[in-house]
Amino acid sequence: MFQILAFKGTVNFLRHALPISVLSLFLVVGSVVSLATNGINWGLDFTGGTVVELEFDHAVDLKNLRADLDHESTSGAVIQNFGSTRDILIRLQVKQGVKSDDQVKLVMETAKKFDEGVIQKRVEFVGPQVGKELTEQGGLAVLVALICILVYVSFRFEWRLAAGSVAALGHDVIVTLGVFSVLQLEFDLTVLAGLLTVVGYSLNDTIVVYDRIRENFLKMRKADPAEVVNASITQTMSRTIITTFTTLITVIALFLKGGGMIHGFATALLMGILVGTYSSIYVASYLAIRLGISRDHMMPVEIEKEGADQESVMP
Repeated sequence: MFQILAFKGTVNFLRHALPISVLSLFLVVGSVVSLATNGINWGLDFTGGTVVELEFDHAVDLKNLRADLDHESTSGAVIQNFGSTRDILIRLQVKQGVKSDDQVKLVMETAKKFDEGVIQKRVEFVGPQVGKELTEQGGLAVLVALICILVYVSFRFEWRLAAGSVAALGHDVIVTLGVFSVLQLEFDLTVLAGLLTVVGYSLNDTIVVYDRIRENFLKMRKADPAEVVNASITQTMSRTIITTFTTLITVIALFLKGGGMIHGFATALLMGILVGTYSSIYVASYLAIRLGISRDHMMPVEIEKEGADQESVMP
């Protein structure tokens, strides 16, 4: 246990570090188990399929439309409003032996039962092979991002801090994926973009804390690492609260009013911001302490000049 002395105006955040770290470990393990058992509800961007966007003259009951489209060739179709109650987006899965054109034709025949003046605004088809490539490239993009961040933070700070930051980022990504797995929310390219955005957001928050930790290690020479981390987190807390609050206002607005197309993106951001805010404190900073970060590791390396050890020849 840390013997933490109370600095004036400093909040003892690390007092709760151990139980929250256990909670984080539980969330990560639970997410991994869910991913292994339930998997991810991949969207058509990854599995392949057909997207049909329709515009009706009046609002249409999605439940009735979904029931009428429950045919062998269009079963499992995802039907949702797209921007308004008159605009509907239909996602059709790839069916063995069924052509995409036949699926679209059946969709239009069914839609005309509800409105003869229905307009087909767009049709897009994604092949299974393209979806497989997107899955591989999307996972590779997240992995490369984490590796590049590890290298960057190692050069800028110190490997113990780098390990803490990457652990926090991995924690945020895994927990966010776990939420999508448990709730079986559709995972498409917008969600992948949201995950990469979460990585950048969480890293920025962690770097701000790390910068202050490095400064305070040089200023607070008699303080132990836990005291330095507590002081650093306290000093950056106002910035964290303001940034998180203003970001959440935008993300919540997108989540509630953004429509079906960016609902997954907003969900990923919402979860990532909430998880990433506390992981900068209780995962990144706490892990760095557990790895033995100290003031000596923060000291700049002194470069000895050539000939500095020679006696001066000047009289």
